[in-house]
Amino acid sequence: MRYQLELFFTALGFFTRLPVPAWVPWSPERLNHAARFFPLVGWVVGATGAAGYAVFALVLPASLAVILSMAVTIRLTGAFHEDGFADTCDGLGGGWDKAQVLAIMKDSRIGSYGTIGMVLMLMAKAAALIELARLGATAPQGTVAGVAAALLVAHPLSRLAATSLIHLLPYVREDDSAKSRPLARRLTPGELTVAGTCGLLPLALLAPAEALGALVAVIAVTTWAARLFVRRLGGYTGDLLGATQQLAELAAYLGLLAAAHIAPLATA
Repeated sequence: MRYQLELFFTALGFFTRLPVPAWVPWSPERLNHAARFFPLVGWVVGATGAAGYAVFALVLPASLAVILSMAVTIRLTGAFHEDGFADTCDGLGGGWDKAQVLAIMKDSRIGSYGTIGMVLMLMAKAAALIELARLGATAPQGTVAGVAAALLVAHPLSRLAATSLIHLLPYVREDDSAKSRPLARRLTPGELTVAGTCGLLPLALLAPAEALGALVAVIAVTTWAARLFVRRLGGYTGDLLGATQQLAELAAYLGLLAAAHIAPLATA
């Protein structure tokens, strides 16, 4: 049990800026085995965002509460996944072959594709959450997922999406200095079970139609991303995992919105 706790803190320390206990050892091998708890880190990030939204919404309009809650989660993670998404936009947008794409993604500077992609991603997530807040305020109680439920579901589920690529695709960077190099190992069946449970369990917070909408949207986006990554690079990198998390998080919000809009049509 202590070993599992150490692995969780290893994952938490890698993907957030939260301090971990001094007694937790670190090694590339431990980070490798900590992949099972990446979706559980999403519980922490999602809960922090949900709590932030609940506090801000007490004194501010829902739109501002959403934006500030997003700022809280970005601060918590150090924009780790957002940086990966921006690098992915730059690499896939500006690179013609595998070597060029990888070189661009490794550059610490952000280009036009990354800037535009990141702005659009943040705007889309904010707009989706604001719309969920609006629908949640006007719909009968319990019929539409609110912002807090959406955050609690989307963060673990999107991290499960990224974790699935670690298991399914090969790691394509050859330099040992890459931060995500220690993650380049397929998960065991037991590790997959833990990751899957942590990623899927929050769906129980939603109505069945909403849970299905979010899950289908995330699976569709993850499948599309995996096919794109294999076609362009032959596998994944750490930046591509970050991009997958961002895309899957947005997909979860859009799936919830789609379910909310389809449900009244189905009962009409």
